[in-house]
Amino acid sequence: MQKAESWLYKTLQYRFEDAGLFNQALTHRSASGRNNERLEFLGDAVLDFVISEAVYEARPDASEGDLSKLRSSLVKDATLAELAATLGLGEFLVLGSGERKTGGHRRESILADALEAIFGAVFLDSGFEASKELIERVFAGRLEALPEAGDLRDPKTRLQEWLQAQKLSLPEYDLIEVTGKAHKQRFEVSCTIREKQDVTRGIATTRRKAEQKAAADMLVKLLGDNA
Repeated sequence: MQKAESWLYKTLQYRFEDAGLFNQALTHRSASGRNNERLEFLGDAVLDFVISEAVYEARPDASEGDLSKLRSSLVKDATLAELAATLGLGEFLVLGSGERKTGGHRRESILADALEAIFGAVFLDSGFEASKELIERVFAGRLEALPEAGDLRDPKTRLQEWLQAQKLSLPEYDLIEVTGKAHKQRFEVSCTIREKQDVTRGIATTRRKAEQKAAADMLVKLLGDNA
């Protein structure tokens, strides 16, 4: 525990008054003792508020819908897990033997939940301002490089909007092939623009992801560097 406390202070300049809260924040439900689920619930709420305020201040002219997109891009599990991994949080997680053996310290959902649990634990330990300062330190780089809201639209949506602006028919997505066993399938999908006589293909673990890849390749084909 001392090693984890040293890591937290060195990495995020925070030291817990109640070390038990920190230990709980690091403890996954697969381990014995009090786990971090309740702290994760609280941290999620604090994080949403802090990031909402941050994007509101950073984009004074953005619509409610665009602000929601920006916030979602920052607080989604993939972003939280990436931040947690960069900070080295996985090394200090308390996991059950099953999760340890299967690499739980690298699992996206576990990392994301633990980071939110730390935010919640800091809120209980020192109050809102301390948790806000910690969150702002963790997200500093992401907030400085905040994308334009339009850049967050998924490839299928962007392709559809571009085609509509050009008064062209909407793309057609066709399932070409499904391979692999039921628990590990791969989907191959084509994207066709009739007027352009262009076809692209995408392969992924779900049909939706494959369609997104095909759409992204179609945007590159149609728009080049401007995609």
